[in-house]
Amino acid sequence: MRIADAQISFADAEMLAQGVELDPFLQKISDFIDDHEELVELVRVDLEHGLKKPKTGRKGLTPNQVLRSLILMRIKNWDYRELRERIRDGYTLRKFTGVYSRRVPKHNAFNQAFNRLTSATVQKINDGVIQAAVEDGLEDGNKLRVDTTVVESDIHWPTDATLLWDTVRVLTRLIGQLKEIVPAGLPRFSDRKRSARRRMQRLQRMSSAQRQHQQLPVYRKLLTITHQVLFNARRTATATEKLSKRNLSDPVMLAALRHEITHYCDLGDRVVDQAERRILKGEQVPTSEKIYSIFEPHTDLIKRGKINKPVEFGHKVFLAESANV
Repeated sequence: MRIADAQISFADAEMLAQGVELDPFLQKISDFIDDHEELVELVRVDLEHGLKKPKTGRKGLTPNQVLRSLILMRIKNWDYRELRERIRDGYTLRKFTGVYSRRVPKHNAFNQAFNRLTSATVQKINDGVIQAAVEDGLEDGNKLRVDTTVVESDIHWPTDATLLWDTVRVLTRLIGQLKEIVPAGLPRFSDRKRSARRRMQRLQRMSSAQRQHQQLPVYRKLLTITHQVLFNARRTATATEKLSKRNLSDPVMLAALRHEITHYCDLGDRVVDQAERRILKGEQVPTSEKIYSIFEPHTDLIKRGKINKPVEFGHKVFLAESANV
């Protein structure tokens, strides 16, 4: 990553000589960032966290550019692609973000940089902006209108049966892709999708009365199948670690698949654990310990008392609007 802003080039100097000026709103934000170098330092610490050699490697966005681009994206309500296009096509935004005449990074570079910022850093940036707005008379902070909404995750309705089925089918698919790269030398992996799907569908079709007396043996069999798939998937992924890279057609793809298999195995363990505790042991599993999707494991269960939708799956968003907005 790039730690400091690069020296202004002749092309940058020529662009500035054209008299490019920021509009008053962006100029005020730019002055605020220049006067609060501690915010740029917070961004720098987050960007360097976890990097063995942060001062080497490909040159990317500087902490100052990351901070300015993040603020610009939020106040304009742009997505990553539009943010890049707007900066690339505008002299004013090139000056504001400090990119000047240099090549604007791709949209995923902004995404990766913003994702490295901690919630504490974003909170301090937000607090600093609000404080500056109050000091400049743009906001008095006396009146505030608040509300909440839910951003739903793109998942199917979660049940123990469907989550177990998701684990089986995803791991089976990944092992199939693994065998295409390594056709020989891997332990045997049985395809249990058909038997798992059949039991999942049987559980889904049961009425409330039938579940009281018939679901336990079906769940036990589905859990046994899932245990077997998890064990065999881990065994297969471990076996690939001993293979020589010289004999592999695509070692990078193999490493990615092995990482993905490990990821879904860990999530599958959580699915099996909550199903056994809830179905077999009759335990009330706390909401904080549940997983509602192996594809969107961050999903929360939200109850807001709505009659038409008593339960929602996603994230609750807190909205605040001042009297001057």
